[in-house]
Amino acid sequence: MSILEKELSALLTKVQNAKPLVHNMTNVVVTNFTANGLYALGASPVMAYAPEEAADMAKIAGALVLNLGTLSAAQVEAMIIAGSSANAHGVPVLLDPVGAGATRFRTESALRILREVKVSLLRGNAAEIAHLLGESRDIKGVDAGESSGGDQVELAVRAARKLNTVVAVTGREDVITDGKLCRAVSGGDALLTQVTGTGCLLTSVLGAFAAVERDVLLAGTAGLAFYGAAASRAAERTASAGPGSFQIAFLDELAKLHPHSLKGHAAVSEREASAAGGWWLG
Repeated sequence: MSILEKELSALLTKVQNAKPLVHNMTNVVVTNFTANGLYALGASPVMAYAPEEAADMAKIAGALVLNLGTLSAAQVEAMIIAGSSANAHGVPVLLDPVGAGATRFRTESALRILREVKVSLLRGNAAEIAHLLGESRDIKGVDAGESSGGDQVELAVRAARKLNTVVAVTGREDVITDGKLCRAVSGGDALLTQVTGTGCLLTSVLGAFAAVERDVLLAGTAGLAFYGAAASRAAERTASAGPGSFQIAFLDELAKLHPHSLKGHAAVSEREASAAGGWWLG
């Protein structure tokens, strides 16, 4: 086991032992699945949306996750209240800009949050992240087309540098970067795209890891890797059964994760980003 793999494994154990409270301001489609997934991982979920309590809940959480899935103007205001409180109390904030680029309201809401709240980690698909940079990519609702690996790296690096946050661009292969160091995480399975809420749950899982590790890049890497490993293991068990069986098996595999779960099911590689923000060096 490499030094990085040991660090990732130690973080999983830390999450399972600490059971961090993750405050989710997420969408109505995925609330139940997100809560069950966090419980399976070993974290403690709370869903609190009211502006009257958003600040109080955020300051006692281990991490705050803002998800734009089912968006309203009132929800954006509550998210900014919660995010400001989290910033004031040293609580990491994660943003999932679901559907950014699909409508002007979604894009502007995500950009407003990024301006008014210090976001520790931004996670989205390639189209969502590109639209936050003012670039046009195909997006249908909350779904995006595939991007090439090199293109995804370059996009993630540029976003991290421009938005001054750790950025995870997820897809067939996940890329996470702070603008200097890039990591590619392989794992998962295509069945993840056939179950509603798997991307949203992933952001909340990253929040659980960020709650126990100040190095957000390391925390995000661990979350991506173990999430991918659980999905890979679940797909092996349910290959001929379909997405319904996969969903249940995936929750089971999240609950059964252990420090050696990455072996044969997820892999992480890392390089320094080039000065231009493009292909990796080394």
